[in-house]
Amino acid sequence: MDERVNVLAPAFRANPYPHYAEMRRARPVCQVEPGGMWAVSRYEDVLFVLKNPELFSSQGFKFAWQPPWVEYNPLANSLLAMDPPAHGRLRALVSQAFGPRAVARLESRTQARANEMARGLPTEVELIGAFALPLPAFVIGDMLGLDHVLHEHFKRWGDDLLSVTPEPPSPEHAARVRNSIAELTGYMREVLVARRSEPRDDLVSDLLRAKADGQSLTDTEIVDFLVTLLLGGFETTTHLIGNAIVHLADSPGEMARLGERPELIPKFVEEMIRYDGPSQAVPRIATVDVTLGGVTIPRGSLVLALVASASRDESRYPEPDRFDIDRGTQGGLQFGHGIHFCLGAALARMETRAALGALCARFGRVERAAAEVEYNRTLTVRGPVRLPVRFELALRASG
Repeated sequence: MDERVNVLAPAFRANPYPHYAEMRRARPVCQVEPGGMWAVSRYEDVLFVLKNPELFSSQGFKFAWQPPWVEYNPLANSLLAMDPPAHGRLRALVSQAFGPRAVARLESRTQARANEMARGLPTEVELIGAFALPLPAFVIGDMLGLDHVLHEHFKRWGDDLLSVTPEPPSPEHAARVRNSIAELTGYMREVLVARRSEPRDDLVSDLLRAKADGQSLTDTEIVDFLVTLLLGGFETTTHLIGNAIVHLADSPGEMARLGERPELIPKFVEEMIRYDGPSQAVPRIATVDVTLGGVTIPRGSLVLALVASASRDESRYPEPDRFDIDRGTQGGLQFGHGIHFCLGAALARMETRAALGALCARFGRVERAAAEVEYNRTLTVRGPVRLPVRFELALRASG
């Protein structure tokens, strides 16, 4: 029976993990909706896809994010969508401006901002809009040296650019997406002009100065990267914070434990990344007919390497559906592998540690304020878009 699962259906998005388990058991390489994409769900097969760019091209991002109706999407033309050797040149240049120094110079400010925001939260709140989105938006905006008044636009731009599907839901939706792309890329080009005139101690200025083998980045390469960094910089962390709070709400006593023992937070974040991380799928294009798991994927097919499923693979992780803070997995495949390992992994980890540290210091308990959590609908990342919660103050915070 070939009953294809729809990976964007609301019921699937709410809890994809039982579906992934069934896929790993019965159909580890199979076609899914929308559009008959090929999904790869077992750890070893996902790793094989990620390790072999000559068989599975990163142009899959272009296929997924730039269908004809979009016309141009900077995400589809960025580092994410490149194969060697172009990928290596651009990554080498970008890495100069996105290493430990860039993260280190933000850490103390990030923690201070998280503490300030947590202190201002009421005990009943919609957490995504009040905390999980504004914190990483502040950080990535600070890193790029962007005007803070633009932060209110980040979510709209991100939602629109990441809502691309093979066919738009409506002409109005298509027009909105194209307009957001034009707004965002136009603004980034204005930033480049300003930084050339007056360089600052920020990532945009670093990228303008970066050289490898005597080559600089072109303006288009910088804009494509900045858009990808901006959206990846807050979307990924927002979803990771949101997923972590959902887990804490469903795990009585765990928030108080982290508040009393904040040294456990880094280990908690690593297991959270594996257990319910933001990345769901990495899109690739099969460059030849490839047989995987006994199934032949035709050349030219869009392949979804389901990293979230790989992170729950029974053959890799004992009792994978159990959250184990002492598991020591370093996040599994959530941040990719090899040449495409996520440049922003250190930043996302630092922001999430800061966010949870601030929340667990002030609050001793969290619970859902609504029965159902509303999740986003994109192929690549997953997390709550609305998360109403109720907090109880920690005794040390209220005393």
